[in-house]
Amino acid sequence: MEIIKNKKTLQDFIERQKEMGKKIGFAPTMGALHNGHLALYEEARKDNDLVISSIFVNPTQFNNPEDLKKYPRDINRDILILKNSGLVDAVYIPEVADIYPEKTESQHYDFDGLENEMEGKFRPGHFDGVGTVVEELFRQVKPDNAYFGEKDFQQLAIIKKMVEKKQLPVKVIGVPIYRAENGLALSSRNQRLHEDRKEAAKVIYNTLNKVNDWFRTVTIPEIKERVTDIFDHEQGMKLEYFLIADEDTLKETDFFYKDRKYRAFIVVVVDGVRLIDNMHLD
Repeated sequence: MEIIKNKKTLQDFIERQKEMGKKIGFAPTMGALHNGHLALYEEARKDNDLVISSIFVNPTQFNNPEDLKKYPRDINRDILILKNSGLVDAVYIPEVADIYPEKTESQHYDFDGLENEMEGKFRPGHFDGVGTVVEELFRQVKPDNAYFGEKDFQQLAIIKKMVEKKQLPVKVIGVPIYRAENGLALSSRNQRLHEDRKEAAKVIYNTLNKVNDWFRTVTIPEIKERVTDIFDHEQGMKLEYFLIADEDTLKETDFFYKDRKYRAFIVVVVDGVRLIDNMHLD
């Protein structure tokens, strides 16, 4: 596995691969790797000649400086995980100057309103940071296909919208949420939870399954009341938000229309760690 640590080395590497006609699959990460990330590379392995990872903790997508400071970092562990997986041909580990050569600040994007829903209401400017780093990585890595997990479903939708608006020659592919045995969606932030709290947090997934059952026969306002009640009785957990939204527009809905696709979104803070999850409603 190639370990590439600056933009110039990456450019030379990509140029050689393109000259050989290699089809490139790419999944960017912020490190703290887990099996959910490896699932992206397993998917990429199916349809590409070359699979590339990147590890870069992007400062412009953190609203809270403390969150950036606490974000788990262990580059040697991450490299070992990638090597042992046998799924990745190269990993790009840029410095801040490789991504932000002048100022460490985001571009401003218009994502047709997708950025104003859900996470956008709680984390202003977050998706400008995401768009900026992903666009720059796409321009440097030049992938044919790029893979993102559906756990961050809004992020996935926004990256697809950015690619469409910027007319970038890359296909963005969503990969289903990878879950622990108890149903908890795997996340790098989970590493900050004690094992017993990870087990307790399975209530998030269990609640989404209940919502999937309820939505056939129960009104959305009643579903929201039931979800709120569940977390009111969970010690050490705070429900930040729960909503049901149209999968295409991400706009919250209070009523189901038969010709639309819907998804439940939930954010719960467990012992100070913010956990995000979602589920398509059948």
